[in-house]
Amino acid sequence: MTLLLVMLGAAVGAPLRYLTDRAVQRRLGAEFPWGTLTVNVAGSWLLGLLAGAAAGSGTAALAGVGFCGALTTYSTFGYEAVRLAEAGTRGRSAAYVLVSTGVGLGAAAVGTVLGAAL
Repeated sequence: MTLLLVMLGAAVGAPLRYLTDRAVQRRLGAEFPWGTLTVNVAGSWLLGLLAGAAAGSGTAALAGVGFCGALTTYSTFGYEAVRLAEAGTRGRSAAYVLVSTGVGLGAAAVGTVLGAAL
C-alpha cells in the first residue's frame, strides 16, 4: 500500500514540477533557473510542514516521499549550477547554489514551525 501511495504522489508531483518550471521560466526568462528554484523551495516548505505536523505514515508516503520527492529535483539543481558555471557565469552559479540552499532550508524551517503549530 505504501508503494502505491508513493507512486500516486509522484504521478502528481512530477508533472506539476514540469508545468511550474515551464511557466516560471516563460515569465522570468531562461537566464537563471527560476523554475527549479521555485519548485525546490515550495517542496522544501511543504515537506517541512508535513514533518512539523508529524504526518501519519500514509500522508508522509503520499505527500512527502511521493509528491515532494517528485516535485523537487536535486539533480536538475546540480546540473543547472554546473551549466551556469560552464557558461562563464560563475557568480550567477554561486548565487544560485547559495540562494537555493539558504532559501530552501529557510522554507523547510518555516514549514516545520507552522506544521508543529497546527
